[in-house]
Amino acid sequence: MYIFYVDVSGNGDPSVGTVENPKDHLYVLLAVGIYEGRWRLFEDEISGAKLRLANAVVPMSSQNSFELAECEVKSNWVRNKKERTAKSRFLNSLEDRQIKDLVGLYFQQLSKLNATVIAVVIDKRHLHVHFDQKMLYNKAYELALERIQHYMREYHSRHLALVVMDDTSKELNRAVAMRHASFQRSGNRNMYFPQIVEYPFFTASELSNGVQLSDLLAYSVYHAFKYEKVDYPFFDMLFPYIYKRKGSMGSDAPPSGLKVWPEASPLVGFARSIWVGKKKKPPETEG
Repeated sequence: MYIFYVDVSGNGDPSVGTVENPKDHLYVLLAVGIYEGRWRLFEDEISGAKLRLANAVVPMSSQNSFELAECEVKSNWVRNKKERTAKSRFLNSLEDRQIKDLVGLYFQQLSKLNATVIAVVIDKRHLHVHFDQKMLYNKAYELALERIQHYMREYHSRHLALVVMDDTSKELNRAVAMRHASFQRSGNRNMYFPQIVEYPFFTASELSNGVQLSDLLAYSVYHAFKYEKVDYPFFDMLFPYIYKRKGSMGSDAPPSGLKVWPEASPLVGFARSIWVGKKKKPPETEG
């Protein structure tokens, strides 16, 4: 079995505001997949590093020691000192160097676990006016699930895939679960999903290092596309692990695991330029 950890980056509000008062125009849903047999290696390395850092700051014998669930790593807390101070006693107790090393350890797991990344970038500037938050989330999830099924059929046809998602809200969880169940019964207009297991598994992000990894990766994609930074370093680190169909190296179309939607978005061209540019790089400069 393969486990796909899912999280999002960007505001779920489908409105982009006005010219005078613009709102965030991007929404990214990202899934990172690993083989179940490698899960323990991932969990032990990340949790072990957290506990060592926590114990160095506050010994476990102290009444103020950290529980593992208090050692969550979120992109927003890593980047925003004010948020970190307000919401993460653990990260706020670390030096900048220690935080950087811990984030780096997460990104190193992509290579160690031979992970696969699937990212859906939705440009809210080109949505129909009737889109609401639930429709936005469901569409992003559907596009990601299609690519998970394609990947499993092409590379791991004898395995199943389990989706593990951040527990966002009861309403959104239910909407996604019902959408998922519909796909299981009759597929969607494009395909069936025989390798996706029954329902997504929802978990609090503080309890899942996999969801935390997905959060860090999702922001990296979000940042690269929002500011159209072709060589954003964290995006560079994850790009080689984006799902690519066999034989796709000769095509100028973006990797199958990187989907920009709707098709009218100019970011479709940006995704293509990223792919073409990175194919031209010498191998030693990739990632």
